[in-house]
Amino acid sequence: MVTTPEDYLRRYERIFDYSSLQSDPSLSRRFHVMDYMVSRYLEIFREKEEASYFLESCSFPLKKTIRYNSLRVSKSTFEKIMKEKRFQLKMIEDVEIGYEVIRSPSKPSLGASLEYLKGFYHIQSKSSMIPPLLLSPSVKDSILDMAAAPGSKTSEIAQLLGNGGSIVALEKSRRRVKSLLSNINRLGVLNTIIVRTDAINLTKTPLRFDEILLDAPCSGEGIIYKDQSRRNKTSPTDLKSLALNQLKLVKAAYDLLDSGGRMVYSTCSIGPEEGEFVVNYAVSELDMKVVKSSKFSFSSGITDFNNVKFDESVSSCIRIYPHLHGSEGFFICLLKKD
Repeated sequence: MVTTPEDYLRRYERIFDYSSLQSDPSLSRRFHVMDYMVSRYLEIFREKEEASYFLESCSFPLKKTIRYNSLRVSKSTFEKIMKEKRFQLKMIEDVEIGYEVIRSPSKPSLGASLEYLKGFYHIQSKSSMIPPLLLSPSVKDSILDMAAAPGSKTSEIAQLLGNGGSIVALEKSRRRVKSLLSNINRLGVLNTIIVRTDAINLTKTPLRFDEILLDAPCSGEGIIYKDQSRRNKTSPTDLKSLALNQLKLVKAAYDLLDSGGRMVYSTCSIGPEEGEFVVNYAVSELDMKVVKSSKFSFSSGITDFNNVKFDESVSSCIRIYPHLHGSEGFFICLLKKD
């Protein structure tokens, strides 16, 4: 019998008790973050110096990046137009659809240019571009984006498919559906059906999928640099609630996957409670397999945290840190259902 997300969380509830972890009030005061967060960073990075580097990197804006959109314009034409408009771009290594914005004119802004409005590009972090690339979708497969708004990854999948195949994009929030619809229309996406519902409701239907992207709702701990409120926003109780929801979504994704199907699980958080802990449930309780990828060179997943050991295979997950990789903090893992 499959262990429920609730039972799994109860079994390992100690992962949310940080009283035994090393603390450093000086770092908490210096970077204006809660003490328990510093304790976790010291546990993740193992060294105070690197934890400090990470926190310092959260205080400054990252380099702006965009994804050019081949559904609207060819790469050569896009590069020519942007150069004429005095944008200096540099292609992101290992991400051929992504560009770093080296220099831009004072007006218009990236989000107000005619080219943006025409859908020639989408403002998107390098980290956010990785999950669809890791999924490597095929036009032969049915694809589900389980938490689709605002549409960055949905539209990227559509781009990778050349508007072929079929995508079902789920979003339960009426307000967020508006941004999803706006972006896929602007970017010329034609192969996507938007469904306003919770993914768990979809498990009650006969629908099943070959590939699933689950960019789960999370604490956003990897994007402190652009939302400073996250320094003091998420309590340990909040973190536990987020992890339970993520576990439920992974279980739903498992139920919605056909045998042999693949899923990418990702969050814009560096918290192991939202990363390896959740993937460990998929591996140990649902018998899914972590698929190691050689496409990208980032940090590896961690195999133990706060006296909880994870399956060794989670080391093949991907961790992205702002102080090491110059992009948003992210956790990404490719899983397969046997």
